Amino acid sequence: MCKAAGLTAATDASGGGAAGSVFMKLNLTNKGSDPCILRGFPGVSLVADAAGAPIGAPATRDDSAGVVDVLLAPGQTGTAVLRYTQARNYQGCTAVDAAGYRVYPPEDTDSLFIPQPTTACSNADITLLSIGAFQPA
Repeated sequence: MCKAAGLTAATDASGGGAAGSVFMKLNLTNKGSDPCILRGFPGVSLVADAAGAPIGAPATRDDSAGVVDVLLAPGQTGTAVLRYTQARNYQGCTAVDAAGYRVYPPEDTDSLFIPQPTTACSNADITLLSIGAFQPA
């Protein structure tokens, strides 16, 4: 299985948006010298800074794309669809600044940080993020 220490993380917002949501690709790339497998869903949360604790609710799983084994040779990328819904769309959202995303590869307790300033809701009962399963890029 791919581990955070052997991966780089980035987002690509070319997915566009609709009705207050932004769809982006969450890309994890194998920076190691050996192949590894991504299987399933990453954990994703908004965070205040690179070492910060999660803000609000973590991403919910969008299982519209099935779980498959994504074999990453060195330099190859797996991608999952990440949806961010505008925090200010929600009544009762206590808006706070987020510095970016904390990403946990499937079956890993170590994480990667993607700097991407945005607005989060500090209340954990409002879910701004959803994430799909990894697919070949």
